[in-house]
Amino acid sequence: MINKKIDEYIECIQEHRYYDAHEALEEVWFPRRFEKSHEVKLIKGFINASVSFELIKLGRIPQSKKVWATYLKHRQLLFKVESPYLNRYYQLSRYIEEINLNKTHS
Repeated sequence: MINKKIDEYIECIQEHRYYDAHEALEEVWFPRRFEKSHEVKLIKGFINASVSFELIKLGRIPQSKKVWATYLKHRQLLFKVESPYLNRYYQLSRYIEEINLNKTHS
């Protein structure tokens, strides 16, 4: 299920449907939100990245930067996560950061 939701998240990001991207990963995160695992927190970070993009789209740059900082805090967990999806998480992190560079430098 996680692979499918990551694919959906990426598709939504590519289509500038950042709220929908948020919702795609929320389906994975929400049932597990009280777990103390690094993986759950990392997924929450990816959700924050899409929220940051939505805020940029709405012209709310200061708020976007705050939410992006939360993503960066959670991204550090990539080095602590033990998951069969770890490669996907690395790919997703690189993709998100490339998108962010394009948004903040255009």
